[in-house]
Amino acid sequence: MRKPIVFGLALLLAACHSRTREEPVRSAPAPARTGVETPRGALDAFLSAVKSQDLQAMSAAWGDKNGAVRDSKSLSRAEVEQREVILMRCFKHDSFRIVSEVSAPDNERQFQVELTRGTVKRVTDFFTVHGRDRWYVRSAAMDPVRDLCTAR
Repeated sequence: MRKPIVFGLALLLAACHSRTREEPVRSAPAPARTGVETPRGALDAFLSAVKSQDLQAMSAAWGDKNGAVRDSKSLSRAEVEQREVILMRCFKHDSFRIVSEVSAPDNERQFQVELTRGTVKRVTDFFTVHGRDRWYVRSAAMDPVRDLCTAR
């Protein structure tokens, strides 16, 4: 009779015993880094985003000396996206070729780029700028590709 009581007591103690398991503290994911390490890399990232119609990637490569445009307090997210859609339409391409790269004022780099869309080729200028610690595409000349902005 004693054995069943001891066995039952052992089961009861085992059932009441709890174990704690320590979980590692998980920090919030690091924010995605914007910009690129080189002027050429910034241009490549920007034009790749245009080609793939990736608004997020485009906003990470597009900026000024203060950083990415998407982190700017001067433009709303909606306004950034509207501008990106226009830029994507105008700079849409099947391929691109860098014709030249030269220094520009304020420590910027100017790239002359040939964009090819089907049988149409246009050459335009892109300007990259060194932000806080990364490079961004600051601007591009729209006039040479203006006719492509309305083409489908």
